[in-house]
Amino acid sequence: MTDLVRASAPVVMGVLNVTPDSFSDGGRYADVAAAVAHGVRLRADGAALVDVGGESTRPGADRVDAETESARVLPVVRELTAAGVPVSIDTTRARVAEAALAAGAVVVNDVSGGLADPDMARVVRDADCPWVLMHWRGHSRRMSELASYRDVVAEVRAELGERVAAALAVGVSENRLIIDPGLGFAKTAAHNWQLSTRLPELLDLGCPLLFAASRKSYLGQLLAGPDGTPRPTGGREAATVATSLLAIAAGAWGVRVHDVRATVDALAVWQATGAPRLGGTPESRPSVRAGSDRQVRR
Repeated sequence: MTDLVRASAPVVMGVLNVTPDSFSDGGRYADVAAAVAHGVRLRADGAALVDVGGESTRPGADRVDAETESARVLPVVRELTAAGVPVSIDTTRARVAEAALAAGAVVVNDVSGGLADPDMARVVRDADCPWVLMHWRGHSRRMSELASYRDVVAEVRAELGERVAAALAVGVSENRLIIDPGLGFAKTAAHNWQLSTRLPELLDLGCPLLFAASRKSYLGQLLAGPDGTPRPTGGREAATVATSLLAIAAGAWGVRVHDVRATVDALAVWQATGAPRLGGTPESRPSVRAGSDRQVRR
């Protein structure tokens, strides 16, 4: 999947949560048949990847054990792979990632950036697969207490730079690394907006950037009704498309979304205008190693 990582066209990753408690669609795709049907539909709608997750990472979510997570995701990964759907596995556990890769997954999407399980780097290195390193400070129940920054963009950049350097140090190939600023993970709404508007500072690390704002609570807060009640998750599609498109325009490599067709349609309109990506294409950016080295020296 090296070509996907270095793709010059925007990549759309479709969300497929096979959990009973995810913040947006918990329980809808807990059945294998329903999950596979939805994954096939996401692919048909234009998703380059379908991101399969078996453990909710919403704030306050309870953890599940590796056996439960594996039982949820592996049948879905196998069936989607058999149907010709490229799959990424959304997990923080090395053993789950390794099993999912063996079942046909082609990308590891790790919301902990390798911090939750030190063995994840070995799994990714040995599989030689793309690895999404998200900015992370702790598990779901600790998110709010960890959302303290002097300069959220500078600190997220520094901490992501450390994760990139750590991956390179154990032999993960630099053309396999993708970063994610972790919107909503130990971030306030204000932090999320600052990160969204300063993406080029993160792109300076030299890695492709995945932007994952889909249906998140800060969009619900922005769209709150007259009584201050946040907009429900199902009413955040337009806001998700708008912020995803702005991220692509700023240079993001890809976006992770629930509403694939709406996002793909909006991207088609944007691309038809010939508008440039302000951050350039992956080929025009500094090397990953150079970017991470600069960060470590700071």
